[in-house]
Amino acid sequence: MVFSPSSPVSKPPRSVFESIYAFAPNRDTLGGTAYFIVEKDSQGRAQNLLVDTPPWDETTRQFLAEQGGVRWLAITHRTALGKAAALQKHLGCEVVIQEQEAYLLPDTPKTTFHRSLSLTPHLEVLWTPGYSPGSACVYYGCYGGVLFSGRHLLPNRQGHPEPLRFSKTFHWPRHLCQVEALRTRFSPETLAHLCPAANTGFLRGQRTIDNAYAQLQALDLDALRAAPALL
Repeated sequence: MVFSPSSPVSKPPRSVFESIYAFAPNRDTLGGTAYFIVEKDSQGRAQNLLVDTPPWDETTRQFLAEQGGVRWLAITHRTALGKAAALQKHLGCEVVIQEQEAYLLPDTPKTTFHRSLSLTPHLEVLWTPGYSPGSACVYYGCYGGVLFSGRHLLPNRQGHPEPLRFSKTFHWPRHLCQVEALRTRFSPETLAHLCPAANTGFLRGQRTIDNAYAQLQALDLDALRAAPALL
């Protein structure tokens, strides 16, 4: 992609934690929020991860360059693809995507996974189907545990995390089963925060959904099974 002074310019990413940044909503992903995690290996080499695609403009390009580039781009759901192909080509990063949605990037080099894939000792990608066949979450084991929940779990109007059923939801019962699996997988010591990929305006200035494990445990999955689809 060629940048020019006339290209649209987004707001700079804002800090969520010391090593986590949130980008401005991206029109190419239906207003989705992408995140950036700054990581280094034992040799001090950058192992930075993009979670979903941010606005692809000069602001983003300059920010990523200043942070040492991108090692991986993890896609949490098909709506989050945006300009993933152009971004990968420009940055030379490795796209990580669940195997059932890899066909959406036919000419882009990528790494696929089935159930899970560990990228570093702190980073893991988890298959959580339901919103779409290849929906995924990214887990970062710092700050008490941060789950980048894609559109698998979103803040409702009260700012609480919830699986939301849309008219285009792929498989609602499977979606709820994966919420239950996350509740079993984590504990109060391993899951402190959620970073959702949409509806972030409902957080009313908060940068994460805190007390995440307890909030997941409080969900009434039986009531949600009968929930009507949203538009």
